[in-house]
Amino acid sequence: MKTYKHVNYLWDEQKAKSLEGDEVALLLYRSNLLGSDLRITNYGGGNTSCKLLDKDPLTGAAVEVMWIKGSGGDIGTLKKSGLAALYVDRLRDLEKVYRGIEHEDEMVELFNHCIFDLSSKAPSIDTPLHGFLPFKHIDHLHPDAAIAIAAAKDGKQITQDLFNGTIGWVDWQKPGFDLGLQLRDCLDQNPGIRGIMLGSHGLFTWGDTAYESYLNSLDVIETCAEYLEQNYGKKRPVFGGQKVESLAADDRKQQAAKLAPILRGFCSSERHMIGHFADDDKVLEYINSNDLERLAPLGTSCPDHFLRTKIQPLILNLDKGEDLSDAEAIKAKLLPLFEDYREMYTNYYETCKHDNSPAIRDKNPVIILYPGVGMFAFAKDKQTARVAAEFYTNAINVMKGSEAVSEYTSLPRQEAFNIEYWLLEEAKLQRMPKPKALSGKIALVTGSAGGIGKAIAKKFASEGAVVILNDMNAERLASAEEEFIGVFGKDAVTTAVLDVTNEEQIVKALDKSALAFGGVDIIVNNAGLSISKTIEDHTQKDWDLLYDVLVKGQFLVTQAATRTMKAQGVGGDIINIVSKNALVSGPNNAGYGSAKAAQLHLSRLNAAELGAASIRVNVVNPDAVISDSNIWAGGWAEGRAKAYGVTVEELPAYYAKRTLLNEIILPDDIANACFAFTGGLLNKSTGNVLNVDGGVAMAFTR
Repeated sequence: MKTYKHVNYLWDEQKAKSLEGDEVALLLYRSNLLGSDLRITNYGGGNTSCKLLDKDPLTGAAVEVMWIKGSGGDIGTLKKSGLAALYVDRLRDLEKVYRGIEHEDEMVELFNHCIFDLSSKAPSIDTPLHGFLPFKHIDHLHPDAAIAIAAAKDGKQITQDLFNGTIGWVDWQKPGFDLGLQLRDCLDQNPGIRGIMLGSHGLFTWGDTAYESYLNSLDVIETCAEYLEQNYGKKRPVFGGQKVESLAADDRKQQAAKLAPILRGFCSSERHMIGHFADDDKVLEYINSNDLERLAPLGTSCPDHFLRTKIQPLILNLDKGEDLSDAEAIKAKLLPLFEDYREMYTNYYETCKHDNSPAIRDKNPVIILYPGVGMFAFAKDKQTARVAAEFYTNAINVMKGSEAVSEYTSLPRQEAFNIEYWLLEEAKLQRMPKPKALSGKIALVTGSAGGIGKAIAKKFASEGAVVILNDMNAERLASAEEEFIGVFGKDAVTTAVLDVTNEEQIVKALDKSALAFGGVDIIVNNAGLSISKTIEDHTQKDWDLLYDVLVKGQFLVTQAATRTMKAQGVGGDIINIVSKNALVSGPNNAGYGSAKAAQLHLSRLNAAELGAASIRVNVVNPDAVISDSNIWAGGWAEGRAKAYGVTVEELPAYYAKRTLLNEIILPDDIANACFAFTGGLLNKSTGNVLNVDGGVAMAFTR
């Protein structure tokens, strides 16, 4: 077992031995190992392949077949279904019909005539880059250390000297058929080389076996990384030395939580965006440096980097300790920055566009840098925002390395535009599924670790929202988090222990939402309890508890959420889960029923006040939701059964029979009602009450 300092050696001999004889399985194994290390390649970046002999299903003859990562895949999570399989001879025969670099894009459709396995993934633009090299196993990776040399002003000479001529060099060119031919030519001119560096782009390495290719890749990357490390600070301080000192870690988080909703509002001017915040040492070293103002406008070099991070980041003009308590004042200060960025991006588009270029896309920044505090990323969903931040961190690593050994150079703007607005990239975007109704939305449902609250949170997540699960019971909350991650993935959820009567915990929960996602769009005041007693038996403690949780809790959560929503400036939804008891008088219900009535009227008052900020406030009135609900704990079921002269076991049927529809109400029914208010069809509705009670005539609002 080899030892490496800058990459992870993860090859397991036992695992590999179990895959012997199956080259495709070994390709997947190698790919997953390489893709698990962000220093080697990012999510969705790079490509891997293998060539093997297989039986032609039409002729029965042995033919050479190349298996390669298909379009849009990720080597770290790659499965066989994500591979494309092509006849190698047919792919190479396409050279006979290739009409030159100005006709690159037409070659992609011709790849389909080379498909060997008809159930395999569509081939990617990188296919000919692997097809014209003769090696059985090939890795095309985007290691930070290699790109740092590839993006250096004199990267070609550094590569020659560092590897004594055993690594070839091909100047920058957009991926495609011609680049595949250039790789072949480089190999022909330099027989015996072990890899090829692509200027400003990445690295090609290979081997006769999966293991040899894996080892070759690690060795080359390790050599690059070790060379960079030996040169950090040798020529001059890293990034020209420190200009700004970071805030303490807790202070950075607090400052970021206050600012994130404001930034999210600016970045959501065309569609709702989700945020991500990072303040690790690599980010801080760069954003706090003297070189930030020089390097940041240059943009990134590797196509995968700027496709996800845009042509350049936005640097904030805020002091690290700026007072952010007055959101409107901060917005006024930042507005010119965002207007300038949008103008810069528009000029970039107008200057570089071609006659057939796709329409200009969102003009807002993806990456925002706050010296002394950290980096924000905003994108259509949490995973995309997180990956954008990871890619920009890789770009930071590249700039650091290039500056240590030479001078960092980015792609010319025209070349960057040709990648960003490439018609093939546009076609890929157009093939993506349409966003779900709640994509880009952030939802906090109080009491969402079980019962009605969990059902609402699940509905929102299934419709594309990210959710902040919360509960007073930490154990119950942890179980719900595990369940949600299993169903929706780690990027869809965060958690907060929350007692809605505790103002400090409410603020912390919203801060956590701001740090995790950028703010909040949907609040569902669902947390509650019930006490059913006669007026004589009702205690003041019962009364205070009901009003604290139901009324004050709704007030406090709404109050805090309103501040966040107004800071964002893109409106929002507040839904209050009340009850038919807010309208219906019944026995043994003085405290609960009157508290529910207060919740209902508070909702009306809030709707009247918050409409000017495009914050909608609506009410869902359930009745008798028994399944998985805490409301039936603490003697409530017994109290209601006694009031109606039935047993506890008879309650569900009793409640159903007294409704006009004779239906039992489930948590999912309440979740569907909440989605009806938030899913986009009722954006012009506020102050409404939606009964979900099976039909109780006494609860009709009119």
